[in-house]
Amino acid sequence: MSYFGKNIKLLRKRRGRTQDDVAFALGLKRSTLSGYENGVAQPGLETLAAFSGYFNVSIDTLVKTDLSSLAESQLSQLERGYDVFLTGSKLRVLATTVDRDNEENIELVSEKAKAGYRTGFADPEFIKVLPTFQMPFLSKQKKYRSFQISGDSMLPIPDGSWVTCEFLQNWNLIRNRHAYVIHTLNDGVVFKVVENRIRKDGTLMLHSLNPAYEPYKVHVNDVREVWKFINYISSEMPEEGFSNTVLAQQVNRLREDVEKLKRGR
Repeated sequence: MSYFGKNIKLLRKRRGRTQDDVAFALGLKRSTLSGYENGVAQPGLETLAAFSGYFNVSIDTLVKTDLSSLAESQLSQLERGYDVFLTGSKLRVLATTVDRDNEENIELVSEKAKAGYRTGFADPEFIKVLPTFQMPFLSKQKKYRSFQISGDSMLPIPDGSWVTCEFLQNWNLIRNRHAYVIHTLNDGVVFKVVENRIRKDGTLMLHSLNPAYEPYKVHVNDVREVWKFINYISSEMPEEGFSNTVLAQQVNRLREDVEKLKRGR
């Protein structure tokens, strides 16, 4: 069942717009818009995209979610652009490659390739020139990619390590205090421990394992991809004596952060 007609009518009225206003803005006849709202006419893909852009709501949400069943707080979040709050599944087209057996490759995004990946992540021509490999023990039903990390913010995982991650379509499934590769157009690819604040204020709080680095927020509107950490490969051994002391500091710091969040609620 499609909720498109009743949804656009609801959103139009919440904005205080008449049918004439919306029809004019989208280059439609008022009778055509009336037909969509009453369910006697069905829009094409281009028209769906136009309504999606006008209301700043994904096509999936306009068609599949009954907005009239949502709480006022949810509708307000939606209208402020936090569509991921409702479904976690805005249409995200993932450029990918397959091997000669038509099985998903694991592409390698090296440190040098990160600059191009920042804008070329959705370009099949860019993705297909990345080196690829296979890990036979990983699920063939999921999509994986490996990113080379740099710096010391995620010690004890050494600089230059390759972290293999699973593509995460539904951002509401981001688990607190788990590691992810987060790709934003502003900061590029970063590997962090994530605190999911999407339901609260539409953000992700990114933490480093190295306590020398302060956590920081990114808004989901700035996020382009989320990849869940699976494993890492490194040619270096972790530094001797690092684990017990520093890992304890990391755990204590995360506990303090959580306590601060609880007190602020």
